[in-house]
Parts: sequence; C-alpha cells; structure tokens
Amino acid sequence: MKSFFAILLIASSASAWIIIPGKAFAPKTAAITAAASAALLVSTPALAGDIGAGEQVFSANCAACHAGGQNVIMPEKTLYKDALTNYLAGGMKEGSVVTQVTNGKNAMPAFGGRLSDDDIANVASYVIDQATGDKWDE
Repeated sequence: MKSFFAILLIASSASAWIIIPGKAFAPKTAAITAAASAALLVSTPALAGDIGAGEQVFSANCAACHAGGQNVIMPEKTLYKDALTNYLAGGMKEGSVVTQVTNGKNAMPAFGGRLSDDDIANVASYVIDQATGDKWDE
C-alpha cells in the first residue's frame, strides 16, 4: 500500500485543490473537499486535553473518591501509573480514561451526559499527566 506523506487542502468557497506528492493538481468540488477533510479528521489522533482545565474538573467531580490519586471505594484501583496500567481497560492511555469516565464501571458512575466531551478529555489529560509524572503526591 502506497503511503502519502502530506495532503494539503486549500479551500475556497466552491472548490479546493488537493495536493498529493507525486500526483498532479486536481481541482475538486466542495463535497469532495468535505469528504477529504472528514477523512483527515478521522485518521488524526485526538490532541491532548487542557491539563489545567482538567484539574478543575477533577477537583469538582472526581476528588471526592480520588483525592490525591487514591480510590476510597476500591483502594487497590488508584490513579497511579501501576494501577492504571493493571486495572484500566485499554491500559494507561487518555482514551481509556475517557471511556471509563464517560461510561463508568463498577462503583464509578458514568459522567457522560453530566460532563461535556471537552471536560472529560481535559480530566483524562490531567489524570494521565499526574500518573505519568508521579505527581499525585505533590
């Protein structure tokens, strides 16, 4: 399968140019531009959330059970690196935290619908940042 290193979209009101290395310029309609843009969005990994905003969301919604990275309900399932790696479905990744926060699990309630997607992404970034940097004890 041939891989392309760059796709550049230059959009105007009714058409766009898609530039693919080794290929000729090809004017495209707005519909094709939208489809190409959607494909780029789907294939692009999500950027990390805002850690500072995540700390605020955590303090307001999570700290009652998880203050300092602890877990008052299930003490072995902390928010520390080792526990996240061992117990979090999907491993210690922001996406795994997003899934857990959104859907809940066991005694943890689902926050999807209560928190915005941005709030959940932000708190996931905060949790991973804290765990990765061993910052829970600071």
